[in-house]
Amino acid sequence: MSEFAALGLSEWLVGQCVQLGMSKPTAVQQNCVPPVLQGRDVLGCAKTGSGKTAAFVLPVLQKLSEDPFGIYCLVLTPTRELAYQIAEQFRVLGKPLGLKDCIIVGGMDMVAQALELSAQPHVVVATPGRLADHIRSSSTFSLSRVQFLILDEADRLLEQGCTDFTSDLEVVLGALPSKRQTLLFSATLTETLEQLQSVALNKPFFWESKSETRTVEELDQRYILTPEKVKDAYLVHLIQTFTDEHHDWSIIIFTNTCKTCQVLMMMLRQFKFPCISLHSGMKQRQRFANLAKFKASVYRILIATDVAARGLDIPTVQVVINHNTPGLPKIYI
Repeated sequence: MSEFAALGLSEWLVGQCVQLGMSKPTAVQQNCVPPVLQGRDVLGCAKTGSGKTAAFVLPVLQKLSEDPFGIYCLVLTPTRELAYQIAEQFRVLGKPLGLKDCIIVGGMDMVAQALELSAQPHVVVATPGRLADHIRSSSTFSLSRVQFLILDEADRLLEQGCTDFTSDLEVVLGALPSKRQTLLFSATLTETLEQLQSVALNKPFFWESKSETRTVEELDQRYILTPEKVKDAYLVHLIQTFTDEHHDWSIIIFTNTCKTCQVLMMMLRQFKFPCISLHSGMKQRQRFANLAKFKASVYRILIATDVAARGLDIPTVQVVINHNTPGLPKIYI
């Protein structure tokens, strides 16, 4: 564990890493934690599952322990499920601090969220749209003393032409102090991020994983060309084969629409497969509940739209099936 201490982390944080089974820092943590602790802006690009979240959670907690006050850190993410995953890491690693966190995402009660924000939590993890709504409608909290702004899956948040986030980001950034540390983490380096590296950020430290692809090393990729009429029959056969041979494997099936997602779930349940769905047409509490059940292996099959495609860490998944070919390579990856 001296490797974590060598990054400049305090003894209590190293102890937290031990408790969570983090034996040694990953490449992105080794390279990005020290410059964050030095006060530099950082742009880090590494594949999903490489430890990017801990690469910003650890140094932020270290800095927070030195001067705890109000809303200290703001983390923006493109999806609600990812927001909860990040908040959970802050919570478990920051337990000795008595860390107070707040999750601000759509689909949840705004009044309850406003009360949480007014209590001045140390860390706010939010999707841009819902946080912008609170800024527009409320004066019970302030982001003027935020020391850290973190954009996770930054390529998605800053994607040019993505009207989903642009106007909301402008509102959020307008409420933040100009003097702060900005950390951007992503699995893919886009043209927008490259421009930020050279122009927008204050001479940021830049680190990128040198691997040729952003996929896991053990990935075995295959495709099956089938007529549309029999595609679902092939899918049932595939799932039956996997579940017969590997009882402890978890499977994610990606679809392109909420309707297809729901129809597939109903069909697979008719064949007695233990499956649940995840898509934007569901109530938020049900989305969280279904994801938790899948992570806990209560259900072994998850049928989802691309709301589950970015940044979620579910180590038990051994098979990913794309029922429809994704429109963009990075969505596939």
